[in-house]
Amino acid sequence: MKRLQYKTAIVTGAAGGIGKAIAILFAREGAAVMATDIQEEVLQQWVEEEVSGSGLAINYMRHDVTKESEWKGVLEKTTGLYGQLNILVNNAGIFPGFADEEHTSLEQWNKVIGINLTGPFLGCKYCAPIIQKAGGGAIVNIASIAGLVGGNGPAYSASKGGLRLLSKDLAVELAKYKIRVNSICPGGVLTPMTESLITQPGMEDMVKSMSPQGRMADAEEIAEGAVFLASEEASFVTGTDLVMDGGAVAR
Repeated sequence: MKRLQYKTAIVTGAAGGIGKAIAILFAREGAAVMATDIQEEVLQQWVEEEVSGSGLAINYMRHDVTKESEWKGVLEKTTGLYGQLNILVNNAGIFPGFADEEHTSLEQWNKVIGINLTGPFLGCKYCAPIIQKAGGGAIVNIASIAGLVGGNGPAYSASKGGLRLLSKDLAVELAKYKIRVNSICPGGVLTPMTESLITQPGMEDMVKSMSPQGRMADAEEIAEGAVFLASEEASFVTGTDLVMDGGAVAR
């Protein structure tokens, strides 16, 4: 049987990159997926192309993860279509670059924290009771090795470090409801967001050299980790960080 057969999942930030890869792999593993993103047209295009003739159960909708009202709308549409919710993947996020604290404006700080940390908090707040009604399930938060080590800009590092600890706190709180909460900490991953970054002179070599493997990950590799944490294969795994960085933080 497929690893996520009969499960329903919400995947945020699914217009491209890691979120898109997770949504597709979840569907291939049997889940019914609600893919969400603020980039509705990009999201619509790949969902319609992927679903056409494939039999995969993927729907989509526009979603600003910083707005409580939009979380409620996503839940209403998801449960209306599929009748339940078993899995939440908080993937939506932004990377503002490597600006230090002196060159990080309060506006930029608030934007990064809002999307990368407040968004997942709202997702967990509103989705956990629905997952509980389904008899339990899993929440997977996409953090970063920037939440483990410094040097990635104060706003981004703080948001991802906070997301790791939010995951651990909720793992303790929600265990009694049979809801497992874990985070994935990727290193360098080749996505539309990083592609624009590595076009800068010397940046691609720098990012690749972070890993002893000498390369960046494909988004599909991170998606495999998300499937594991969302599946019954990880039934005794909660409150942990799955570091997927090619050995970068092992140095």
